[in-house]
Amino acid sequence: MAEEKDKFFKDAMRLVDDISKNQTFHTVKPLLNFWAAFSPSKESGIGVGGVPKGTPFGLYRNGTELRGVSYDKPEVAKATCEFLASKCDYPILLGNDNLYGGLGGEFTVVTSSFLNGPLVLRHELGHSIIDVGEEYDGGFAYFGVNAAEDFSEPLPWEHWLTNPSPILDQPRKQARRIERSVMPMQAYPWTMLNSSSPWSITFPSSGMYSRHLVRFSLSGLPERSDLKVEIDGVDLGWVPEPNIGVDRWHYDIHRFGGLRLGEHEIKFTLLEGNREGIAQLCSIEVLEFGDDDEFNNQPGYYGIFPTFSDLNETSYRPTNEDCLMRVVTSPHFCKVCTEGLWLSLLGHIDLINDIRIGECEQQSSGSRMRVVDLQLLPLAQFRTESITPKESYTVKWKKDGRTVREFTNQTRLEVDGGDAVGRWTVMIKFATEEVRVNDARLYSRAQLTIGKCGS
Repeated sequence: MAEEKDKFFKDAMRLVDDISKNQTFHTVKPLLNFWAAFSPSKESGIGVGGVPKGTPFGLYRNGTELRGVSYDKPEVAKATCEFLASKCDYPILLGNDNLYGGLGGEFTVVTSSFLNGPLVLRHELGHSIIDVGEEYDGGFAYFGVNAAEDFSEPLPWEHWLTNPSPILDQPRKQARRIERSVMPMQAYPWTMLNSSSPWSITFPSSGMYSRHLVRFSLSGLPERSDLKVEIDGVDLGWVPEPNIGVDRWHYDIHRFGGLRLGEHEIKFTLLEGNREGIAQLCSIEVLEFGDDDEFNNQPGYYGIFPTFSDLNETSYRPTNEDCLMRVVTSPHFCKVCTEGLWLSLLGHIDLINDIRIGECEQQSSGSRMRVVDLQLLPLAQFRTESITPKESYTVKWKKDGRTVREFTNQTRLEVDGGDAVGRWTVMIKFATEEVRVNDARLYSRAQLTIGKCGS
């Protein structure tokens, strides 16, 4: 709505500040520009139950659950993006809604949720920019540089493995270490809780694992006194995320010690009747893990970790919990996705911003000189903010096909007017510790012709 224009720009700027200033996109920040365009609507907010509101892009939720937010008018979004041209490489549709929700793909959808908006935007931009699928369990789309279906084949993250192991012949493929874990239960209840009868689910355990994790998400439960979560009658000590209000949040409760062989029960008991109608159990899963010799859960370890789909089919990911594509509350990508982020963004731009050839300048010696200024993207030594990963530019010049070695790694050339005449080629290579593959997108070149002074 027209009167919400100021709020739109305030929300958009808050999201931009968050994702560009924290560690998620910090190192690629020089590659990013953000543009905001406001379109007034007839109604405010996002539709529910599959029914869009009167808004430019028709954003809506399929039900009342705080999960995906879809758009009903892709043709309007496409036309808007075409109008914005180069300002719309990765379009984001921002819905005026203060609760969790989003979508990745051709159009990234996000809400103005104060806590969840930035988290969801980082995750969904991972889908949209890097073009990868999920890493969390219970999904259906596992593809891209962070996913593999066959561990006997070369992995997309082979060059990031902490302990590389050879790819052996098919009969011996079991030699490659797979981190030992299993998912005995996973569900998306999307159910409203009531105080008269707890929600519960039972699941079996083989009793053959050393530790386990209870992972769930909730909405509409802002106080600790609202809810009790138990496994086999033991209170798990759930505490709500501070300042979450009625928005959705994801919770992990790690428990040392394995589950016994047999059936187990997880129970959610609503203690506060006034929360009925808004208190919702969104998702629940249990994961079991081997001991330290069977499952490496140390941050920074890159290996082969099983991921379990909604059909309990197994694919593989690079890290345990090191990526926001796995855990939406995480503030950073893993190294594999960060590498993919660099390459995707570099595919849209040129390392060379501009080359300026100056006019001939008369020197006190009587000779005339030409100055050539090469302007590169503000990376490596040209950054205005320091970063931890090491970066470098390599610059090579050729004149009439012959390398001019004295100008190697120079971005400003001062050449005698006569010597400058000819056809020049500059070749750029960018290197960063965050990219280990040799890819054409790390290179750039340009040609220029310099004529005689006065011509």
